[in-house]
Amino acid sequence: MLKIENLTCQLEEEPDTKILKGVSLEVPAGEVHAIMGPNGSGKSTMSYVLSGKDGYEVTGGAATLDGEDLLDMDPEERAAAGLFLAFQYPVEIPGVGNMIFLRTALNAQRKARGEEEMGAPEFLKLVREKAKTLNISPEMLKRPVNVGFSGGEKKRNEILQMAILEPKMCILDETDSGLDVDAMKLVSEGVNALRSPDRGFLVITHYQRLLDHIKPDVVHIMSAGKIIESGGPELALKVENEGYADLIGTAA
Repeated sequence: MLKIENLTCQLEEEPDTKILKGVSLEVPAGEVHAIMGPNGSGKSTMSYVLSGKDGYEVTGGAATLDGEDLLDMDPEERAAAGLFLAFQYPVEIPGVGNMIFLRTALNAQRKARGEEEMGAPEFLKLVREKAKTLNISPEMLKRPVNVGFSGGEKKRNEILQMAILEPKMCILDETDSGLDVDAMKLVSEGVNALRSPDRGFLVITHYQRLLDHIKPDVVHIMSAGKIIESGGPELALKVENEGYADLIGTAA
C-alpha cells in the first residue's frame, strides 16, 4: 500500500536544515502502523512530505502508494489517488459551509478518478449517516468549516471527511492532541469503523493512550529523521514506561 524507501528532505528556505535522513517504511493494506518519537524527530514532516505540503524539498529516496510515485504528483492528485492526511491543527475556512466543502471534495475526487459525481440527495443521506456515528450535529454540518469548533469537534470533523472520502491510506498526525478522554474515544471509534482489508493507516502520536483505542499492528520509533526501532504494540508500552533514551542510545 504505502512504501517509503530511504526518504530524505530539507527545508526549501533553509537547505542546511535536514529533517528526514533516510526514512524507510512499509504499510501493507489492512494494517495500522503507529509512529512515535520525541519532539523534532521528523514525524509530522514525514506526513507533510507524503501529502505534498509546500516548504519541503525531497533530496532523495522514494514514496509510492499502490506502486504509484507519490512524489511526482501534485497534492490534489495524491488525494485523488487515495492519500488522506488528518492534521494536528485543522484549519478554519471562514465562508465555506461544511456540507459544501465535503460534497465539493468528494465530487472532485470522483471526477479525477473518472467516476460519476454524487447527487445532492445521495450525498445528504451519506453525510448524515456518517455524521451520526461521530456525534456530529446537523448544526455543525451547517457551519463554516471548523469555524468556532472546539478541538474535539475539529478532530471529529477531520474523521468525518475521512469517512466521506474513503481513502486508501489514512495518515493521522497527532489526532489525539488536545482531546479529552471522551473526544478521543469518539475519534478512535470513527477510525476503527474505517479499518478494512483494503485500507492502511499510519498513526503519528506521542502517547500510548491513543493506541489503547486504535490498536496498531506495528509500532515504529522515530528519532533524528530516521526509524530506529520497529516492533509490536508492546514497543509503545515500553516507551510509555521507560521513555526514548535507551532506544535512541542503542540506535546511536
